[in-house]
Amino acid sequence: MQHSLFDWSPPCQIVLFPMSKRVGRIRSTAEKMLAKSTDRHADSYRDQVTLALINHLCRLEVPQIDQDKQVGAFWSAVDVEMIRQTRRGQRPGGNAA
Repeated sequence: MQHSLFDWSPPCQIVLFPMSKRVGRIRSTAEKMLAKSTDRHADSYRDQVTLALINHLCRLEVPQIDQDKQVGAFWSAVDVEMIRQTRRGQRPGGNAA
């Protein structure tokens, strides 16, 4: 029995929304990181978030190398957001003016 071309469908591929563009999650994570009272608490929270992100990507069957890139990009965005949040409200040139 021959299959027609209409029976064929291309293999599906998951297109992942970039973790570095998840602005709400990035802002929330940055706020929580800044609220931690010790480096130990911040490190623990960072590990917890990283594990949750990796578990999510594993469930989506994202290849390991892409998981590493996505999680790294996410934490880079969180670092930038933490800097932005700590500088918010500061006047350019300091408060001496």
